[in-house]
Amino acid sequence: MIVPLPDLAAMQAFGARIADQLRSGDVVALAGQLGAGKTTLARAVLASLGYKGEVPSPTFTIVETYDPPLVRLPVVHADFYRLKSVREAEELGLDDYRKGAALLAEWPDHAGGFAHEAACLSINLEIHDLGRKAIVEGGTDWLGRMP
Repeated sequence: MIVPLPDLAAMQAFGARIADQLRSGDVVALAGQLGAGKTTLARAVLASLGYKGEVPSPTFTIVETYDPPLVRLPVVHADFYRLKSVREAEELGLDDYRKGAALLAEWPDHAGGFAHEAACLSINLEIHDLGRKAIVEGGTDWLGRMP
């Protein structure tokens, strides 16, 4: 499925649709080149889940967590850009962070990828004309609830 994202309002609306369908255990794998809008989309999802504060890019911290009552469900926002190997993702204790939470994963391929998981919504963001477009594929757990 291809979702046109011509401007920030469209990106925020897409983030809201993802948030409406998001459940504990889901992974939203955000791929795309630098500047494609991965963090912007993650911020839109978190805002739609109820988060009112500033959402820093986790490029340097790698993992940021958001818990109720600030959001509707626990969320882990991770940026794996700086990881050199899948082993580093394991050393972070990612599985522990993910228990009972949804995961917003930027640069998922640097952590071994998540597309093999039934609960993974893979989104490849591309710069298109003056805006963006999202190429979206959902695992079997996303059937019937694609944003």
